[in-house]
Amino acid sequence: MDSMTTPPGAPTNDAGRSARSFTRRFVDFAGGYWTGERRVTVWLLTVTLIVLTVGQVVVPVLINIWSEQLFDALEQRSMERFYTMIGAVVVIIGYNIVNAMLHLLVKRRLQLGWRQWLTSKLLEDWLRRGRHHQIAFLPGDHDNPDGRIAEDVRITAEMAIDLGHSLTYCAMLLISFTNILWMLSGRISVTLLDTELTIPGHLLFIALLYAAMGTTIALLVGQPLVRAVNQRQHFEADFRFGLARVRENGQAIALLHGETAERKSLTGLFAEVAAGWHGQTRALGNMMLFSATYSVLSAAFPILVAAPRYIAGTISLGVLMQTSQAFQQTVGALSWPIDNLARAAEWRASVERVLNLHEALERLDRDVCGVAENHITVDRSEEHHNLICDGVSIHDPNGKPLVHRFDLEIHQGDRVLIVGDAAATVRLFRAVAGAWPWGSGHIMLPSHTRVFFIPERPYLPHETLRAVLAYPGTANPADDDVAREALRDVGLPHLADQLDRMEEWDESLSVPERQRLSFARLLIRRPDWIFLEDATDSLDIDSEEELLAMLSRKFPHATVLTISNHGGLAAHHTRKLILERKNGAVTLREMHQDAVINDSDTTRRGRRVGRG
Repeated sequence: MDSMTTPPGAPTNDAGRSARSFTRRFVDFAGGYWTGERRVTVWLLTVTLIVLTVGQVVVPVLINIWSEQLFDALEQRSMERFYTMIGAVVVIIGYNIVNAMLHLLVKRRLQLGWRQWLTSKLLEDWLRRGRHHQIAFLPGDHDNPDGRIAEDVRITAEMAIDLGHSLTYCAMLLISFTNILWMLSGRISVTLLDTELTIPGHLLFIALLYAAMGTTIALLVGQPLVRAVNQRQHFEADFRFGLARVRENGQAIALLHGETAERKSLTGLFAEVAAGWHGQTRALGNMMLFSATYSVLSAAFPILVAAPRYIAGTISLGVLMQTSQAFQQTVGALSWPIDNLARAAEWRASVERVLNLHEALERLDRDVCGVAENHITVDRSEEHHNLICDGVSIHDPNGKPLVHRFDLEIHQGDRVLIVGDAAATVRLFRAVAGAWPWGSGHIMLPSHTRVFFIPERPYLPHETLRAVLAYPGTANPADDDVAREALRDVGLPHLADQLDRMEEWDESLSVPERQRLSFARLLIRRPDWIFLEDATDSLDIDSEEELLAMLSRKFPHATVLTISNHGGLAAHHTRKLILERKNGAVTLREMHQDAVINDSDTTRRGRRVGRG
């Protein structure tokens, strides 16, 4: 089979992917925001942002013209012109305030909208058909998906628009002040080999050369910064994930008194964060040595270049200051790579993390939803009223067989106990639920039946108890009486009056109580097919008997499949399937019905002896 030679999920197309440009990958993933359902609004916001950016460029141009007039007025000691310049700058300030506020509002709305779109897209891919569970088994750089979706998507959207805006602003600024600097440069005469040459726009050429030299040096100095930012973000994500793990498993850690071990582990993770910080600090220090020199020189250099013309009397003080500002604006616009290198490095590192997660999910989709022979398909059938496993074999994500090919049919009303190899039984449970696609074959469930799975450790969201009982449905239970009766039936009468209480139920309830609560969900949902995965393994013998007897009483016609090696369950089932491991391979066989009955009697007698 193909999945055995090329394991599903393996990064077989890394070479092809790396050959694609970063820009192409980013546009393919994120560009749909401008072509989706809200594209008219998105483009309207984008065009408005560009127009307001043009408005921002107008301000330094006006200030440049105002500066010439102001210094000329000062040179002429004209109070009338001085007062006129005061009024002019007040108007410019007012215009700039209005434009800046509108620009801020439009930009932030565009940023939030893009982030929301990207988050929804990634969440849809991640929380679909168990992908959030399956991707944890695949190799590759896609760990900490929570941090990538929460933090890296934010940086991707916000910083992309910030960088795009600043680049557009600098490009427009460059066009505007290139023209101004060209006109202010005039013409200079240079004698070369007894030939007098007239050079127009010499200040523009000096500015271009100056900026080109600065940008080249900055890019060389800044290369280690790109690597340092990427490495630091990786360490930060690992530290956040470690903290989240401690929070999620707080009860178990407290019971085991594992605080010292966790503190040591988190301290080690933070040591890596510190190392990443120091690495970035060193890279920033090298960058700062250059930028500190470059920024001061950029302020002084244009005046030094233009001063000889003022001293010679060919230009006024106002033109000198205007020339200096135009030179600085031109160099500043050309220095966009220098000013934004660190932020661009941080943005690219976040985009790569988001793209890696997105591409891993796409790869997973291709592996488990591509050729039917390469994965287990789970369908609903209108023609069949039974659960049918047709030629099913179960593999691990690397293609190694876990359970050899088998055929199985479970009829309506059957009560089936599946025991044996623990790893294989759990994988079989997940395969039927559609959460384990690795393998081959076809699983069919009846289409018009309600199916309910109870895992070993039920998930209890941070909601009211009413919402927990209704999970994963969005609607609340039918009424309070139904919910309270369900809680009393499963042995949780003390929770019957707490339906509207918000609580961290995973922390406040014991494991046996959580398992009882999952049976209360079962009573409310009223399914036709019930799948139990070690759903009573934390209960004592009497409690287990009471719950299983209640299950038989409340659901006399339901089909029940139980996966467990817990003794005594055979008494509540009519069929028994055994997953046996021999010579490294697991096969499925069924125990004869008479053997199941004898096994049940033996177990009951053993329990009575044990209690006596």
